[in-house]
Amino acid sequence: MKIIGVSGSLRAASLNTALLKAAAELAPDGVTIELFGLQDLPFFNEDIEATGDPAPVKAWKDAIRTADALLLGCPEYNGGITGIMKNAIDWASRGKPAPLAGKLCCVIGASPGMTGTVRAQDALRLCLRRTGADVVPLGEVLVGQAHTKIVDGVLTDQATRTYLARHLASFVAGATGGR
Repeated sequence: MKIIGVSGSLRAASLNTALLKAAAELAPDGVTIELFGLQDLPFFNEDIEATGDPAPVKAWKDAIRTADALLLGCPEYNGGITGIMKNAIDWASRGKPAPLAGKLCCVIGASPGMTGTVRAQDALRLCLRRTGADVVPLGEVLVGQAHTKIVDGVLTDQATRTYLARHLASFVAGATGGR
């Protein structure tokens, strides 16, 4: 199974990118998680779209189409999803067929706050559902006080690593029908 991991943060020391890297390490046997960076996506604009998808947009849509599922690392900025994450969803919601239509998605998130990224994850799931994505209704991965659990870009907290590994195994089992 091929999963594309996408961080909603562009920051080099992103807690959510670190969480996705940990997910790639902890993925069940037979599963690869490849990170896809969103830094080159232009802002969504129908005028740009009308002239044809720019190369970064085409690469983003192709990555989604060739993946079995998406794993979205969702930061929370001011109680919502980041602009870069929303922009990526807007681009991927377009086309015939739209790359996100029917795509299996799992949302995780890390934040220095006590509640992790609960509000942003709810908002992201709503956006994804509006695109026709298949958002799996599994337990959430909300890593609160992530700055104490992620050190120098590495998820060091063993309890969180164990929970993340179990969550990924459950997600994959659900996606593959338990095979």
